[in-house]
Amino acid sequence: MKSQIRKSLRFSLIIAVITFVLAAIFSIVSSSILGEVVWSVGLIIVFIIVLIGVIFDMLGIASTAADEAPFHAMAAEKVSGAKESVIIIRNADKFASFCNDVIGDISGIVSGTASAIVILQIANILGADEGSAVQITLSVVLTSFVAALTVGGKAIGKYFAINASTSIIFFAGKTIAFLERNLKLKILPRKKQADKQV
Repeated sequence: MKSQIRKSLRFSLIIAVITFVLAAIFSIVSSSILGEVVWSVGLIIVFIIVLIGVIFDMLGIASTAADEAPFHAMAAEKVSGAKESVIIIRNADKFASFCNDVIGDISGIVSGTASAIVILQIANILGADEGSAVQITLSVVLTSFVAALTVGGKAIGKYFAINASTSIIFFAGKTIAFLERNLKLKILPRKKQADKQV
């Protein structure tokens, strides 16, 4: 019991550190990019950030809904991505935590910050003063639209995550296998004993 609590605390600490680092990187990159582009491009960047959040939220839910049984036959036939899919499902709690909580929440925060920058850019073009009715209206409309897009996108993503979990996780497994093989990255945890059972 104590070892499980210790493992849980260690994982929580690692996730917190990763979140801090990634949030800082995403905020700096998005702010610096948005500062150099016109508002229309900035709006597209905001939508891309929202889309990233929706996709990772879908991946996280799919990992908890998927069954590993279909991937065993594929793994036996050495199908690329099958082993990785099994590992994702066996570590669904950690995978979902990373996708939903880390990437999903960071996307939400960064999209809010990016929206604020775009609002200021549009307000400056319109010659609106800070705190004016025009700027407040822009802020309410754009923030509400981004929030609706995020929630609506995640609702659709949840439907696909539950009803097409096998296909989604297999795609994720193939993507991870490609990255690990070609970029020599270690993305998923691998135990020799677990791999033998796959």
